[in-house]
Amino acid sequence: MSESNTEIKNFIQKIIDDDHDSGKWDNRVHTRFPPEPNGYLHIGHAKSICLNFGIADKNNGICNLRFDDTNPLKEEDEYVRSIIEDVKWLGFDWEDRLYFASDYFDQMYEHALTLINNGKAYVCDQTGEEIKNSRGTLTEKGTESPFRDRNIEENLDLFKRMKSGEFDDGSKTLRARIDMSHPNLNMRDPVIYRILHSTHHRTGDQWCIYPMYDWAHGLEDSIEKITHSICTLEFEDHRPLYDWYLDELGVYHPQQIEFARLNLNFTVMSKRKLKQLVDEDLVDGWDDPRMPTISGLRRRGYTPNSIRNFAEQVGVTKRDSVIDVVRLENALREELNKSADRVMGVLDPLKVVITNYPDDQTELLDAINNPEDPEAGKREIPFSKEIYIEKDDFMEDPPRKFFRLGPGREVRLRYAYFITCNDVIKDDDGNVKELQCTYDPETRGGNAPDGRKVKGTIHWVSAKEAVTAEVRVYDRLFNKIDPEKDGNFINALNPGSCKKIGSAKLEPCMADPGDATYQFERLGYFKKDQQLSKIDDVFIRVVSLRDSWARLMKQNKV
Repeated sequence: MSESNTEIKNFIQKIIDDDHDSGKWDNRVHTRFPPEPNGYLHIGHAKSICLNFGIADKNNGICNLRFDDTNPLKEEDEYVRSIIEDVKWLGFDWEDRLYFASDYFDQMYEHALTLINNGKAYVCDQTGEEIKNSRGTLTEKGTESPFRDRNIEENLDLFKRMKSGEFDDGSKTLRARIDMSHPNLNMRDPVIYRILHSTHHRTGDQWCIYPMYDWAHGLEDSIEKITHSICTLEFEDHRPLYDWYLDELGVYHPQQIEFARLNLNFTVMSKRKLKQLVDEDLVDGWDDPRMPTISGLRRRGYTPNSIRNFAEQVGVTKRDSVIDVVRLENALREELNKSADRVMGVLDPLKVVITNYPDDQTELLDAINNPEDPEAGKREIPFSKEIYIEKDDFMEDPPRKFFRLGPGREVRLRYAYFITCNDVIKDDDGNVKELQCTYDPETRGGNAPDGRKVKGTIHWVSAKEAVTAEVRVYDRLFNKIDPEKDGNFINALNPGSCKKIGSAKLEPCMADPGDATYQFERLGYFKKDQQLSKIDDVFIRVVSLRDSWARLMKQNKV
């Protein structure tokens, strides 16, 4: 698919364009997204999903979904199901090309026999610790294994016996015979197979030897006839090994290309660390709305389009950087500002009695659903003698630039009337529990016939018709820009990341909001959480109206 002249091409697209010009790959583009099913996917994986499927789509190619299930100790069917759901939810389709590394275990084993027969692999009896210690450093060459010169027949016999289950875990490995003085440490006789007597989620107990990632990765790409094997930057140093395996075997050889992974501030991007949060009950599961997992973002109220737009805006580079999480939040705000209907909700209610309003009267006022979308139309909201406003919208002794309600002050009620505070009612402890106000019946709709102006406009709900609901105001899970900076990311958890409000008052239409996201005017975007609402209605904050952390960051308090 051709691109417009004005479109900025990333470096991967430029490589593909050059390949097309030269006729490489017969003008094919075939990519894959290859997650390991050892946890739930996060926003970093979303970028890779969008890149691999997006590159294929832009170039009339295809993209596989493949699970690198080579470690039975960490992988589960639950993770497979969640990954499939996440990729589908993001809007991508692999058609009939769903594969698993375990599909190719027999082929990988045969390829390993080929390496042994070619004198390029040997069975090693060194322990994992001994292999690590003999590897050397960037300035010192490694030490050859005492088992490196075993003959081909002995290696074949031992490897077959490894496969048959004769040896204990960790007692032997199959290693590539390359160069223990190679400047790239990954080329110093890396392990190809290890022994693991563990049940695999797909193959059961059929195998007790399992391939290492570097061995499996290239062969999977080769078998599937991938053209552009797109990996994150940490695999750049592994590319020579990827190439060596395929060249030594003389099989189809894809091109590995590396890009910088997505790093976000105010979060952690490690499945191991995210799993720790889940296992230690520091969050409410993998789909906790505060988690950076795709399932958490989905439950929070992020849309596939907002995440895809974010991935596109971040772009593809060869240099590691940290992206401000505000860019992700803004991608959602931009979409919701256009699509979300407005309603009024009061999270911390303060009762207001309008003393000169008829006792038994209720009137319906027109309210705009979305000023950004005229086609969204209007709704009717009830107004009566008793209403609720936010406690923060009243101060008994307001400062000069406080333009909301105070004794003797006049404000505009959104879509309703001007009201003036005449009296403040307190409880026995001196806390304000009620305001008594008067309204100007001539100001219906928010304008005064005499032309007088008021600076403050506040939101409200009618007390009689209000829906009472629990609201959870979610914030960032961590309160540090770099949660891992001090060595223990747990210490950076934000104790205020979930504020539970038990008796918020919402417009009557919120009695049946469905799964839509609404803007609670002046407060942020909210949606009904389907999981928490199985017993009682619970609304969660999707995202605030603006970045509330910017000031703290400027003050270097985070």
